[in-house]
Amino acid sequence: MEKVKEVNPWITKNVNTVYENPWIVLSHREVITPGGTDGIYGKVHFKNTAIGILPLDKDYNTWIVGQYRYTLDEYSWEIPEGGGPLNEEPLAAAIRELKEETGISAEKWTPVIELTTSNSVTDERAICYVAQDLSFGEAEPEETEELKIKKIPFHDLVDMTLNGDITDAMSVATILKVKILIDQGKL
Repeated sequence: MEKVKEVNPWITKNVNTVYENPWIVLSHREVITPGGTDGIYGKVHFKNTAIGILPLDKDYNTWIVGQYRYTLDEYSWEIPEGGGPLNEEPLAAAIRELKEETGISAEKWTPVIELTTSNSVTDERAICYVAQDLSFGEAEPEETEELKIKKIPFHDLVDMTLNGDITDAMSVATILKVKILIDQGKL
């Protein structure tokens, strides 16, 4: 489907940075809405591209990462994920993140989906890959990460997704897209 280029109906009158850290900028905006009324808008700008990787071996096994997600106050199983600076090639970030979180390296990389993660409040974009022709080493997680790595058959991962055990948006979208590509004989 071809992207339609539309004129932005929003008018930004004023932007104030409310908060900033190494990963995000939160701004408060005074706007004129598409309906012509005065309004406000909060925007979270991400300083990184979100990266997701689904490693897949020749027997259709995969590896997922479990960690406690502070923002949700719950444990989450996900595909390996991370971020890369906006000026970095996303594939370079994917190669680094897979190695860091799982110790896995791959010879074959296939981009499978690009997403906007929560486009009502943020400009974050995500690129997700399938990594194949795998080799294994030691994980090198960041000091802020306490990760568990689990090897499972891909069809079990699909079941976990359909059962609601996997809820991370990048993971769900990537897993279901890869399932379709496998079913179509494209992976």
